[in-house]
Amino acid sequence: MPIEKKESIRWLENVRQSTSLLGESERCVHVADREGDIYELFCAARDAGTHFLIRTCVDRLSGDGDHTIADEMEEVAVKGLHRIGVRDNNGDPDEAALEIKYRKLRVLPPLGKQKRYPALTLTVIHAEERGTPRSRKKIAWKLITDLPVESRAHAIEKLEWYALRWKIEVFHKILKSGCKAEESKLRTAQRLTNLAAVFCLLSWRVFWMTMLNRSASSAPPSLALTETEIAVLDRLVNGRPQPHQKTLSHYLTKVARLGGYLARANDPPPGNTVMWRGLSRLTDIALGATVGAENVGN
Repeated sequence: MPIEKKESIRWLENVRQSTSLLGESERCVHVADREGDIYELFCAARDAGTHFLIRTCVDRLSGDGDHTIADEMEEVAVKGLHRIGVRDNNGDPDEAALEIKYRKLRVLPPLGKQKRYPALTLTVIHAEERGTPRSRKKIAWKLITDLPVESRAHAIEKLEWYALRWKIEVFHKILKSGCKAEESKLRTAQRLTNLAAVFCLLSWRVFWMTMLNRSASSAPPSLALTETEIAVLDRLVNGRPQPHQKTLSHYLTKVARLGGYLARANDPPPGNTVMWRGLSRLTDIALGATVGAENVGN
């Protein structure tokens, strides 16, 4: 079936539209998971003069067509190790040592499409965890890209770029499940656009606060919260801090507690779900406090 009759045509349309909007195709890199592992997408990116980095799941024909990518990558020696910090199934910190392989090779289109699409010269990167972890799934990534990869540092850079993709997944989860964007009953495109714009800001704030709690825990609370929100949290959530304990982390934990986070000693940092629940409650309470203060003042 031609790609034009498949739902996956949206991946090609996204490449063309986003590249056109940016206006500088050579600066754009399209990062996708295995759902975007489509040969037509590779060709669309080439035609648009843009780039891609995709987690591959298809073992395509390579070289002259007498072997596959997997066959060729089996012959590639490990080019080095890359250590990353991860968490196990219990949320505890762990470390993974990834064996890095990469090779530039000739990739062929599917047999039924070789008259329509040309062979491409692409680079395949494999990152497989050394050993077998006890309490989590083994890491094994296979990426394919048209970007140059000429050293271990280049390969690690591409792995780090792909690792950022999960943040987009989390953002969309907050947008759909937290803000319930798909449940809106608006009937015009303009109203949906306006609502989506507001929800995007809210989703960004939830995700940003969750990450701040882990990366800038000692920052002042005013970095992410208003004076009214801080005052409401001091009044509403038990555990008033000492002056030297009034950090961003302390108050964001209070926000999470409003969303159901238990804040026990061995609990991992609060995630996005309890943060959006807590922030939703805090917003309502802070709005009520503001309106109440105005009425009393009048």
